[in-house]
Amino acid sequence: MSQNAKENLITQPPARSLFFFALPMIIGNLFQQFYNMADSIIVGKLVGEDALAAVGASYSFTTVFIMIAIGGGIGASVLTSQYLGAGKHKEMKSSAYTFLISFAVFSTILAVLGFFINPTVLRMLRTPDNIMEDAAAYLQIYFIGLPFMFMYNILSANFNALGRSKIPLWLLIFSSILNIVLDLWMVGMLGLGVSGAAAATVIAQGIAAVISFVILMRLFAAYRTEGKAERFRGDMFVTGVKIAVPSIIQQSIVSIGMLLTQSAVNRFGSSALAGYSAGIRLESICIVPMIATGNAMSTFTAQNLGAGKAERVRQGYHAAYGIIIAFGIVIAAVSQLFYAPILSAFVEQGESAVAFETGTAYFRFIGFFFSFLGFKAITDGILRGAGDIKVYMFANLVNLTIRVAVAQLCSPIWGIALIWYAVPMGWGVNYLISYFWYRTGNWKNAVLVKTGLK
Repeated sequence: MSQNAKENLITQPPARSLFFFALPMIIGNLFQQFYNMADSIIVGKLVGEDALAAVGASYSFTTVFIMIAIGGGIGASVLTSQYLGAGKHKEMKSSAYTFLISFAVFSTILAVLGFFINPTVLRMLRTPDNIMEDAAAYLQIYFIGLPFMFMYNILSANFNALGRSKIPLWLLIFSSILNIVLDLWMVGMLGLGVSGAAAATVIAQGIAAVISFVILMRLFAAYRTEGKAERFRGDMFVTGVKIAVPSIIQQSIVSIGMLLTQSAVNRFGSSALAGYSAGIRLESICIVPMIATGNAMSTFTAQNLGAGKAERVRQGYHAAYGIIIAFGIVIAAVSQLFYAPILSAFVEQGESAVAFETGTAYFRFIGFFFSFLGFKAITDGILRGAGDIKVYMFANLVNLTIRVAVAQLCSPIWGIALIWYAVPMGWGVNYLISYFWYRTGNWKNAVLVKTGLK
């Protein structure tokens, strides 16, 4: 079955294979966002506005680590995809093992660091005093479970590299339902507040990570190789890191931008922060089809370049524009027509007018611009999948710089709206830089340099 999944990406019509490969990733990532949003909705409804603001203040920080895990997994799995496309199954296994071990160590170090420094980070972000204690409590529990979250995302990236994007979908559905049940029990019945919400997330992620590992090992057993694959290879680690680091940066741009701009939002008080938190939660849902299509483009590129089919990559890229535009139209319509009932899931319009107005303004504005992010994501996906990393890393850093600079320098003068005006500016410039580099065609040769595939 794994072979058939691979052949779908390198033999079937590009538009069809790309869409149906991306679709389970989109649905799965939506469940992951609902998984994360459950904390906000439940504590906002059952505990109150300050609890919602505390989880929101934590969210920008935790999302950085989520995107590091996702970006690291995608970047490292490029090597796995290229070996699969080339039919080198022993090297494919070694690549996956190398990065499972590497990220297990890396995530443990980050967990210890995050556990102790999170109060300092919250103070640096000017977190309001009335929510500081709850935000710090949420983060301490979250960081205890960080290695499980990393392992789950690395394992999911390996499933996608094998062309098995439906497996992460089913696991996310399971873990999302489990997380919501645990949230309701710990927050609603046990009265544990934001600490209960954090504990529910950690438990659900831990169970999903263990199940994912067992499934991946069984899938690998179906690939017959001469001799056992090495558990860790230094050359693969070095090559993978060169691809993974820019991928981490690219995936983290949105979350790092939210983190660095949150200090600007915090100047406007906890009610504005609660509304902004609701808005970025909705943004995190809306970006899912764009980011997932870009990630699918990365795997599609890696497998087809590994198989020597560069022209299929161009065909898939052109098809991806149609996918992005269709999603963009739907998202824009929803953001304009249904913003009130959607935002009411987080904050009540009558009880918290400032929070509701802030969330409405952000969501309705940004709803028109998600196609910009999609264009950037699919273009970056080609460069990442090919291993052509320098320019798209630069483009994403420019994106981040624009967002943070405008938010920090302009919002104190012209108001909170400048924080979200900067978002499409950053996405647009990022896309143009990556697109002009794509047009040079240099990415077609990068695969041989980065992986050594012959």
